Amino acid sequence: MPAGVCGCCGALRPRYKRLVDNIFPEDPKDGLVKADMEKLTFYAVSAPEKLDRIGAYLAERLSRDVVRHRYGNVFIAMEALDQLLMACHSQSIKPFVESFLHMVAKLLESGEPKLQVYGTNSFVKFANIEEDTPSYHRRYDFFVSRFSAMCHYSHSDPEVQTEIRIAGIRGIQGVVRKTVNDELRATIWEPQHMDKIVPSLLFNMQKIEDNERAPPASPSVVGDKEENPAVLAENCFRELLGRAAYGNMNNAVRPVFAHLDHHKLWESNEFAVSCFKIIMYSIQAQYSHHVIQQILGHLDLHKKDSPRIRAGIVQVLLEAVAIAAKGSIGPTVLEVFNTLLKHLTLSVDFELGYRRSSAGSAVFSSSSKESDERIVQNAIIQTIGFFGSNLPDYQRSEIMMFIMGKVPVFGSPHTLDTSQLGDLGTKRIQIMLLRSLLMVSSL
Repeated sequence: MPAGVCGCCGALRPRYKRLVDNIFPEDPKDGLVKADMEKLTFYAVSAPEKLDRIGAYLAERLSRDVVRHRYGNVFIAMEALDQLLMACHSQSIKPFVESFLHMVAKLLESGEPKLQVYGTNSFVKFANIEEDTPSYHRRYDFFVSRFSAMCHYSHSDPEVQTEIRIAGIRGIQGVVRKTVNDELRATIWEPQHMDKIVPSLLFNMQKIEDNERAPPASPSVVGDKEENPAVLAENCFRELLGRAAYGNMNNAVRPVFAHLDHHKLWESNEFAVSCFKIIMYSIQAQYSHHVIQQILGHLDLHKKDSPRIRAGIVQVLLEAVAIAAKGSIGPTVLEVFNTLLKHLTLSVDFELGYRRSSAGSAVFSSSSKESDERIVQNAIIQTIGFFGSNLPDYQRSEIMMFIMGKVPVFGSPHTLDTSQLGDLGTKRIQIMLLRSLLMVSSL
């Protein structure tokens, strides 16, 4: 008989409560009483209408033990919940699931790292269970917020920090798998969720660069690939993108732009390029043109920013185009060229403006910006040439004619407005377009 339950009172307690009480040993170190757990499982399977009461009572006991820091009993209660979830798949399991999720939430809210990890492990097991019928009312807002916060966890002990961050990533992965496989699949793509999930994954993916620069960590901190937060986050990011439909693509990719902007990652753009390579290889091939359109739109938003930022975005565009050119680009072809030519003209205008501002004096900052604009221009030309050269022959000839139609000829009307650039700027545009034409035709 468990401590605190007298014999006369125990006989009057409902059977499900007695069965639950019996799974707890006198000393929590002894672990779950397996024989009594088998009895409880058999009872739950035989009388599924009692599942919600069993779950509520287990939740009541667990809440009390969390407050009293009786963590041994907490682990036993969660193990029992896990086993009951795995054993019961009837429609009556839904009220029981609510009790289960409430308990997982209690563990995640606790300040004890081992409880947070244990709660995450239970949630991941639950996420892999296919329920008989969808739950239209169930939402996972709390879990998205909590797991995302765990991805940013900081602690003086690197092992604890890594453990919690890994738990957060695995929790996000569990939420994604649980929601995209049932009728709730639309909710996970809502902006309020993507704005938490995607930056949390990128934050941990970015840490791999910091790890490469830092002194080697002990094996217990880094662990194998599955236990490396950066690798785990990248795998989760790939899985998320692979499940995205066309209507969800914008919400999934937009937070990537926000993250790169906020952390100023366009200038030293290795991470930005890496992110978009992952995106382009993970999404369904027929959606590639949508991502390219988003990059072009972001380039437009930054058209007045520093040349290094613009060059970084153009480089990302080049990498995306290189991947998309192997498949279907769709209706994006002319839009890519129009946008790039517009930014080429802007860059020349900026360069000439810097030159005029520093005329007659050695202004280092202006001359440095001129050089940076040349980097932007070369990146644009390289993108035009690479993109054009990877098109089918019939389309490549059309693009060559398109570029030729853009080349400004003095005294003749042309479609590219260079009226504000003057003779020098117009000559520069002519040279750049002819260079682009040469790359398209010879690569």
